[in-house]
Amino acid sequence: MVLGFSIALIVFSLLLMLLVLMHKGKGGGLSDMFGGGMQSSVGGSSVAERNLDRITVVIGVLWFASIIVLGILMKGNS
Repeated sequence: MVLGFSIALIVFSLLLMLLVLMHKGKGGGLSDMFGGGMQSSVGGSSVAERNLDRITVVIGVLWFASIIVLGILMKGNS
């Protein structure tokens, strides 16, 4: 069980790192490399950017939950 959550934590960490790097910052950032540098219409964020925000939040919550569960499991094993 601990091994499964440890692997999940590693996977979620890598995904979260990738998703955060893909976000468009004030200066453009790494998202420009993947086509995120194109400006959408007046103001507002594009649908892709909003979906990226949602996916990042979900992966962040799963990352946090796996840390909590892993801590509880490790505390119970000692």
